[in-house]
Amino acid sequence: MKKDFRNAITLKGDKKVIRGWVIYDWANSAYQLTIATVIFPFYFLSVTTTGSNDVITFFGHEVINSVIYSWSVAMAYFIVAGLTPLLSSLADYTGRRKSFMKFFTWLGALSCGSLFFFDSNYIEIGIIGFTLATLGYGGSLVYYNSFLPVIAEKKEQDKISARGYSLGYLGGVVLLMFNLMMVMKPELFGITSSTLPARISFVTVGLWWIGFAQITFNRLPKYTFRKRRKDKETNILFEGYTELNKVFQKVRKSRRLTTFLLGFFFIMMGLITTMFMAPTYADKEIGIDQDTLIPILIGIQLIGMAGAWFFSRLSAKIGNLKALIISVTIWILVCSGASAIVNATEFIVAAFFIGIVMGGTQSLARSTYSKMIPTDSTEHTSYFSFYDVMEKLASVAGTFTFGLIEALTGSMRYSVAAIAIFFIIGAIFLGTTLYFEIHTSHAEVEPVKVR
Repeated sequence: MKKDFRNAITLKGDKKVIRGWVIYDWANSAYQLTIATVIFPFYFLSVTTTGSNDVITFFGHEVINSVIYSWSVAMAYFIVAGLTPLLSSLADYTGRRKSFMKFFTWLGALSCGSLFFFDSNYIEIGIIGFTLATLGYGGSLVYYNSFLPVIAEKKEQDKISARGYSLGYLGGVVLLMFNLMMVMKPELFGITSSTLPARISFVTVGLWWIGFAQITFNRLPKYTFRKRRKDKETNILFEGYTELNKVFQKVRKSRRLTTFLLGFFFIMMGLITTMFMAPTYADKEIGIDQDTLIPILIGIQLIGMAGAWFFSRLSAKIGNLKALIISVTIWILVCSGASAIVNATEFIVAAFFIGIVMGGTQSLARSTYSKMIPTDSTEHTSYFSFYDVMEKLASVAGTFTFGLIEALTGSMRYSVAAIAIFFIIGAIFLGTTLYFEIHTSHAEVEPVKVR
């Protein structure tokens, strides 16, 4: 019997659909590792640094290269945060969340390809291309994440979310290993240009991302809970705003959702800033060379696979919120000591613990919020838009603050110390959420028990 893709509730538990959803983590993580973490940051610093001079000219304005790098991330996520709520409500109303996901995926993949033209003569192209690639990556995730409560039962969401992150870490490493071989041994590929291997790697990310994403797009439903317009003359933007306002009122009235999102905001301020700025910090402040740092960054990804699995199992035993609080506590301890790191050995120790909690924190945060969405809701994308907006605003605030503190003090070490404060505030809000979960769950407008 043919399934009705307009009513996606019939797809819950479908193993083929779930495998297709998980593949998108494999696809987009190529951006996260090659572009955001390893090859692009090193390439960016190399083409924007002349001797000891790290000041560049960007459209006639002089700025420190690492500052413009962090601010470009902030700009991308600021744009996503501004667009996501309304676009998400439209996706819910029209049922076309997959179409919106496709748009941002193509934007990100093509922008990665545009980085092929980035060199010391075209710095603006590189910064704009990187910003748009980050915009595409961030924009696609809200629609991707919102499929989780559609395709999986609550009891399976921790495991499936962890499987996605684990597969993503593995996929990112697979492509990165190929690209590193090309960058470090260009003669094996008949390449003589010093910049060409890195620029080709940016193209491979775009091809990998959009290529594997086709599996996801072929298996996810075209429509999810599509609604009929009440009046053909009614403006669809107005209907989208109505959907958004309806979900906002539910979120606002739920103390658990509100405090969880606030805690999530500060946690992501620390986590995403660490992901983007750790390579630059290791290079500029600690003096770790590229040959030493790259294996460390790869190791973080592989350890992240184990971390996602470990915290998924831990949450099954003690509950999502308690497991999250444990992961954030580890973040606080690591970041508190990271500002004093002076050599590669100390950085490796910190990197090990970051790998453990990075995958677990992201995976658990996604599945925990998914479980908090009312069971009978059909506005999953709108609900996840608030989750995504918090994440993107956190990225803006975190990376901008990181760059601002460096610009004011001249040292990244003060910026790293500030990250620990973000996690402390996040832990306080998570503790408050747990309190509401234990003591006041019956007072919620939409009570949903979180494991």
